[in-house]
Amino acid sequence: MRSAANLVLGRGGSNSEGFSAMWTADEIASMCYAHYSTKLPKKGLPNPGQEWTLLAAVVKVEEQPNRQSVFNSESNDVYLEVVAMGTGSKCVGQTKMSKSGNIVNDSHAEVTARRGFLRYLYCQLKEAFTNKNSIFIKSGQKAKWKLKPGITFVFFTSHTPCGDASIIPMIENHNEPLVKMRVVGSVEQKVIAVQDNKNIEDAQILNYEEHLLDKRQKCDSSSAVIPEKRIKRANETGDISGSSSVCKNKPDHQSAKGGMDIQINDNQPCGAETMSETNHDTSLFQSAFALNTQNNKQKQIEVSDIYRTGAKCVPGGLQDSLGPGINYHCVESLRVKPGRGNRTLSMSCSDKLARWNILGCQGALLMHFFEEPVYFSFIVVGHCPYSDEVMKRAIIERCRHVASLPNEFRVQDVKIQQSQLPFVHSRHSALSNHDPSKGRLVPCAAALSWSAVPDQPLDVTVNGYKQGATKKILETPQARCRICKAELFMVFRELLTFLSEQNYPVSLRNLKLKTYWEFKEAATNYQKAWSEVQKQAFGTWIRTSRDFLQFH
Repeated sequence: MRSAANLVLGRGGSNSEGFSAMWTADEIASMCYAHYSTKLPKKGLPNPGQEWTLLAAVVKVEEQPNRQSVFNSESNDVYLEVVAMGTGSKCVGQTKMSKSGNIVNDSHAEVTARRGFLRYLYCQLKEAFTNKNSIFIKSGQKAKWKLKPGITFVFFTSHTPCGDASIIPMIENHNEPLVKMRVVGSVEQKVIAVQDNKNIEDAQILNYEEHLLDKRQKCDSSSAVIPEKRIKRANETGDISGSSSVCKNKPDHQSAKGGMDIQINDNQPCGAETMSETNHDTSLFQSAFALNTQNNKQKQIEVSDIYRTGAKCVPGGLQDSLGPGINYHCVESLRVKPGRGNRTLSMSCSDKLARWNILGCQGALLMHFFEEPVYFSFIVVGHCPYSDEVMKRAIIERCRHVASLPNEFRVQDVKIQQSQLPFVHSRHSALSNHDPSKGRLVPCAAALSWSAVPDQPLDVTVNGYKQGATKKILETPQARCRICKAELFMVFRELLTFLSEQNYPVSLRNLKLKTYWEFKEAATNYQKAWSEVQKQAFGTWIRTSRDFLQFH
């Protein structure tokens, strides 16, 4: 039996920008969409044409020696496998949060996928503890583990993460080819000359998902070109607190001399100067672009508006001006996700990805067992309004200056690419099939989390609890989904039972720990790294009150 969710790809090395040539962004997206369509039940999925959702996934990339070319170290196959997946677009308001850890506060797809990935990591550690096949091997440090050589992880999201990564300029009149731009104008009116060599899809990007955002940029003109390669299917062997936008320790932002990449449906970058030198943190510079066609005729393209986000700036940080057009949003601010009539304490997905890019996606509890954090090496974004420069700003550059981290932590240069394959249940796809007579288009109420674990891999949640949970059993273990804090803490405690106390990680030895909060705080290097990130970059990050972390 063959599966689109598990692929073996021929390797062609890496290009000069460090992007993998072992797979393309479209291959990653295609795998995730195939997994979504074939591995998840219909229960909890959107009602086609009436509901939409977001999708995220984690793909394991494992290099495998090519037996046909054993003498050529550059000729390896790479095995791709979806190991976690999540959907969802909703959050729980702060008044409905649970002090017993029974509820999932944030059910955005990026979060439900990452929590499903935690289940996968716990399962793989258990396999390692019991001398079974695992992605982990013992490290040089006693009672510590590390990933096997050749294993990395790709994070896929069908849409740009909410928050700062979605603050993207709208490009008008872009039905002409765009490839490379260079500055030929003044500060008052930035004009960019564009060389044509590829057609761009039509202008429907301007009407694409309306809940996206604003822009202030730095210069980075790199783009990845992934060479073609042969692909063969692998036989399945089984089922199978807002940003410190202006931080004292942060260097000055690049002003009008910076460049910007704007991705317009065909992955061709457009460099443009977009920043006001005197107000670079709060608005986008109104820019004009000159477009060259193959006949060297120029056409003006203006950035007159931005895609807006529902995520709100955190109190105490820089706030949106809510002005017209490009002046609606500020950029680089930490943001919280909106709730229905009840403000949430859930940070935006852009902020969480930026945090994971320094601290790792494994969290504090699993860090007790690891020699170094588990990072996402690549991020792939599905077909949607997109800017490579905006993604880099939101996930990497906001924290680029952070220093004095413990040795195992770093600000990682995660590589970012975009796929041109649309998600079947995206808001844009749902709009194209929407019948207004059946009511307005709404986000799907349910969220899914799937993990490549042998027991009960799927979770379906509504309002933070297991789907179908009645009011009578809310706040009890019977209503929990498997990715809530209480359930993951229980898995962590069970993992310790496979070790004798003398084989505990050093950070857990000779300590009488009881609560979830105590075990998290005992991961001292992780907490030190997090403290430095907050002190130097994310000073207004909303931290969960200790009252909500005292369960055991």
